[in-house]
Amino acid sequence: MPRDIVLGNGQLLVNLDKHLSIRDVYYPYVGWANHVGGYHCRVGFWVEGGEFCWLNDEWEWQIKYDEHSLVSDCTAKNKRLGLRLQINHAVVSDRNAFLQRILVNDLSGTAREVRVFLGHDLRIDESDIGDTTCYQPTLNAIVHYKRDRYFLFSGEVEGDNGLHPSRISQYACGQKGFRGAEGTWRDGEDGVLSMNAISQGAVDSVLSYTLDLPASGTTSLRTWMTVGSDMDSVAALQSELLGRGFEDALARTREFWKQTIAEVDGLDQLPTRVADLARRSAMIVYAHCDRGGAIIASSDSDIMETERAHYAYTWPRDGALTAIAMDGAGIHEPSRAFFEYCVRVLPKDKPFLLHKYGPDGTLGASWHPWISPDGKPETPFQADGTALVLHALWLHVERYGDSAFAIDIYKRFVRPAADFLMDYREPDTHLPLPCWDLWEERRGTHIFTVASTCAAFRAASKLASLAGDTERANAYEAAFGTTRDAMIKHLYDEEGGYFVRMVKRNAEGALEVDKSVDSSAFAVFAYGVLEPNDPRVVSTMRVMGKRLWVRAGVGGLARYERDYYFHVTQNFTDVPGNPWIICTLWLADWYIATANSESDLKCALDLLEWAAICSLRTGVLSEQIHPFTLEPLSVAPLTWSHAQYLTTVTSYVKRLKEIGGLDR
Repeated sequence: MPRDIVLGNGQLLVNLDKHLSIRDVYYPYVGWANHVGGYHCRVGFWVEGGEFCWLNDEWEWQIKYDEHSLVSDCTAKNKRLGLRLQINHAVVSDRNAFLQRILVNDLSGTAREVRVFLGHDLRIDESDIGDTTCYQPTLNAIVHYKRDRYFLFSGEVEGDNGLHPSRISQYACGQKGFRGAEGTWRDGEDGVLSMNAISQGAVDSVLSYTLDLPASGTTSLRTWMTVGSDMDSVAALQSELLGRGFEDALARTREFWKQTIAEVDGLDQLPTRVADLARRSAMIVYAHCDRGGAIIASSDSDIMETERAHYAYTWPRDGALTAIAMDGAGIHEPSRAFFEYCVRVLPKDKPFLLHKYGPDGTLGASWHPWISPDGKPETPFQADGTALVLHALWLHVERYGDSAFAIDIYKRFVRPAADFLMDYREPDTHLPLPCWDLWEERRGTHIFTVASTCAAFRAASKLASLAGDTERANAYEAAFGTTRDAMIKHLYDEEGGYFVRMVKRNAEGALEVDKSVDSSAFAVFAYGVLEPNDPRVVSTMRVMGKRLWVRAGVGGLARYERDYYFHVTQNFTDVPGNPWIICTLWLADWYIATANSESDLKCALDLLEWAAICSLRTGVLSEQIHPFTLEPLSVAPLTWSHAQYLTTVTSYVKRLKEIGGLDR
């Protein structure tokens, strides 16, 4: 199930599904550890007379965010219970606290007692071994803990004289998923909890609050989860939320997001749906950026249902493209931290970035072997990851003019990484040596890798010049030229009129060409290797649009011909692959780059509107789309999808200004 609501502050990230169940809680890094891991932390309601319902049953929903913030604004109605709810959620921007405010409205016309039940199903540090949950009477709270991870759950109820700390009406701590125990949350369905005060091992908990709901009136409940390393820290965070503290924290969080996205220029003159999704994309991307610099690919843990692995890692390529997107939107903090992160993880003996990394900088899980097809040891990597970090670095320095930072990072990252890419080329062809492609499926010399390597050489040359290293600046610029010429010679198919997917050497040492049409060939113009109007680029993009467009169903562009990943049909003629958000927007990027008038930009705007239609009602973008139903496939959200949307929108705005289509 996609994550409809994403909330985060760079250290604590919380995801909710369409029923407002907490499904993921990441701390102390964005991406690690996930203390819920896709299970459900439920909310339920009991009304006087004995009726009970969890929020994932028989409610009519409207799920959305507040305008211009990562604060939810959701409503739910249940005719059987005679209740209407208005619910707000937030992760506080400057505190590790998750807030939930529930306004309960009576639809029955009768004054009643209403009990609100909150279930907490945690697996602290991604394991249910050795957890403890207990009721803490001095804090009026349920606490889950293990080692240095503490999670405190409590709240306040509205009374006759306003909000006041309310003793939890009932509680239950118990076991789950062990010896037939389904979970303590089941204990709440009769409206009465066991009052068991502590449990250890594989545990969960439920607490309840009692609300006196007037006939046709309203009352409210404010709840929170505070997170820290010990009992004192979570208690201190709770003390800040009591009384007016809750509303103050919510207001600060709204203002933080409002100020953050204020940097994104020109959106007010775009179609509302496009502008709204661009703002939402900036915020969702920001929520996936850890304060320590990691930028994770996705926080949606449901991908583990298809394989016991996930996307909560930093791919250097994805991180670099996200940094470019945020810099382009005028939000520079995540990119600066990301570059420092790359410096920290760069191996000293082998100055190139590996497949992926954990949010803490440790080496991530991988499926790429450490042995080559001919049986020789090799370090698996994707050269485009290292190359695109260099490219992103130069764009960052060029935009913000931080020469001191550029000179410092030149010595620590740029020079060793660029020297490696220089050496990692065939001496005769000047093509990069084989590595894994950006789709992580094939080993060879790929058009995307070659184009990004060219971009890296151009960036390294400019950064070397800035650092006063004239000799290397000239060498990197020369490498750009020879590698670009090699790309044109070996990867452009004159007969077909497009840049092919890849080349690789056969057993006899001859170059074999894979002539598949691959959307990643967009990199040739996107990374400044050839001009967008170069005839070879024009021809390539036209071939791509013709052969990769999904002609049945919802449209959009596939990754490449006969893409098998999450495929839903064998009709590869009409559906060459599922439509991907990023690939469709790459086509829009080319329309933008070649536009000479406002009317020339219509195709790009149509594709931006298409992507907005593909988003969830909250603006969350998935990796790919079901070609017939618009159902999100793979993970949702995908940081790369949101970053690419932001990049395309900011490129559109910039081009519109250049051709006089914007007032400012």
